[in-house]
Amino acid sequence: MKKATILVIDGGGRGAVLVDKYCQSRHVTQVLAVPGNDLMKKLSQKPVNIFPKIKTTDILSIIKICQSEKVDLVDVVQDDAVAKGVVDALQNEGIRVFGPTKAASQIEWDKAWARNFMKKFKIPAPEFKICKSSQEGIDFIKSQKRGEWFIKTSGLAAGKGALYAKDNHQAIQKINQMKDFGKAGQTYLIEKCLVGEEFSSFAIVDGSNFVLLGHAQDHKPVFDGDLGPNTGGMGCSSPPMAITKKIEKQIKNIFKKTTEGLVKIGRSYRGILYLGGMIDKNGMVYVIEFNARWGDPEAQVIIPSIKNDFYELANQVLDGGIKKIKIKKDNSYRIAVTAASRGYPSDYSKVIGKQIFGLDHLLNQFTSSRHPERSEGSYKIFGAGVKIHNSKYLVNGGRLFYVTTAGKNVAQARKIAYNALSLVNVESDNLHYRTDIGWRDLERFYGKTF
Repeated sequence: MKKATILVIDGGGRGAVLVDKYCQSRHVTQVLAVPGNDLMKKLSQKPVNIFPKIKTTDILSIIKICQSEKVDLVDVVQDDAVAKGVVDALQNEGIRVFGPTKAASQIEWDKAWARNFMKKFKIPAPEFKICKSSQEGIDFIKSQKRGEWFIKTSGLAAGKGALYAKDNHQAIQKINQMKDFGKAGQTYLIEKCLVGEEFSSFAIVDGSNFVLLGHAQDHKPVFDGDLGPNTGGMGCSSPPMAITKKIEKQIKNIFKKTTEGLVKIGRSYRGILYLGGMIDKNGMVYVIEFNARWGDPEAQVIIPSIKNDFYELANQVLDGGIKKIKIKKDNSYRIAVTAASRGYPSDYSKVIGKQIFGLDHLLNQFTSSRHPERSEGSYKIFGAGVKIHNSKYLVNGGRLFYVTTAGKNVAQARKIAYNALSLVNVESDNLHYRTDIGWRDLERFYGKTF
């Protein structure tokens, strides 16, 4: 393979870990990112150029970058970009691109379509009702016995479109909130609430074949104890101890049915496929959702565990050679903790522009080791909403950065993560993070309640 230039379409922590991983490839000379973030450039091993003023859905500008920079491969990882059809547009220009087409990715950006797809191909999922008006949903709930529900936007809502309702009365309130999501909530789903343990699984797909990459557990609610509103993700742990061989067998069967089903309807899938699942009390796996890309922050704990060259992986998928792939992984347990602005995911506007103290110390320790994510007892920082101005680190978003640690077990990985985070704060005490990431596996590890 010739030396390559890579373009990653993402600006958060997920994009940061991919930029880092592509930089590790012996084939790659430089990495570009749209829009990227300031810490990508700060922490990279090779030249990284970001385009902060270009949106992930700005197809014409992205094509111009590919042409002017002679880009060899584009990795489209951001959900809005996938849904917009950026992959299709680049393919039409003869540009080599890793990611699913708009048609294949409908499995994420249209949850109503996805549920009907699952029903057609007998993929286990919660009972659901698709609604297109508030009254339709309210009438349905009034016809049902008392229960717990999830009210979900059919369209993309930045990971915040699933609203829990503890009873029918609250379900009606949540139905009335769907209008707050604009177009994403014009069609919405009412789903029976499943009781169990959630997880995320990831596979790399070449159209008709897939290879499993790993599993993780996201922590979406903003506060400890899984309390408060959902966020884009407050932290992650991997590999979750809940994923036994019996559970993984069910997961593989779901991926098999899904990839084969997409081929049958003429929407063959190429790229990363994300299964958000639930294990019920009987050990049965159900699909909560599919996503057509890496999760954030799941990417931050799974990608560093993979030893394969990512540029080679992407090209093998595009060339239809996935059956030749043998995924090589280390045996470390990883924790990623999200450092966020106080007020996230609601109003954190007063925190924008405030200085982040102590981050420079963490970054200096990180850059002193070439590949710290590959050794136990280490950590990595992946940036998101941080701006560097006059050598100062400033708040520029809701989720600021991620501390990802590798340990022999969940207890060691947690200890490293929280020791690192204790050294950081945001001006006027405006840093927020959960202190219980990985709590389920910590209970299992110690065999007692955390």
